[in-house]
Amino acid sequence: MTLVDTNVILDVVMDDKRWGPWSLRQLKGAALAGPLLINDVIYAELSVRFDTIDELDAVLNGFGVAIEAIPRPGLFSAAKAFKIYRSRGGTRIGMLPDFFIGAHAAVQDYPLLTRERSRYPDYFPTLRLVVPD
Repeated sequence: MTLVDTNVILDVVMDDKRWGPWSLRQLKGAALAGPLLINDVIYAELSVRFDTIDELDAVLNGFGVAIEAIPRPGLFSAAKAFKIYRSRGGTRIGMLPDFFIGAHAAVQDYPLLTRERSRYPDYFPTLRLVVPD
């Protein structure tokens, strides 16, 4: 199983010239290795780019992506990581969704397919990232 971050799906859907080809290759490769997953936070982030639920669900079904709720240990871990981030002087409020995503992958031991390399290892050292070189 692979948890797929919002940016990877949007790269493909929005036909991003820089990242779209990489993201599509990674999605195909991850799908061969096992199920592709997103969580409620990723679903909500993706929803911003779609006009209807049916439109978004059709895209996710086309990629073979399932939705899995973030387990309670992941929710707890996300809050603790966010607290550490704030104690280190972090001021961005919008960071909490990234902590939910990273914690979900970490507590379930799923690789996270994302383009966001920088902050995850500091807060989730066991997290396996699939990121661009």
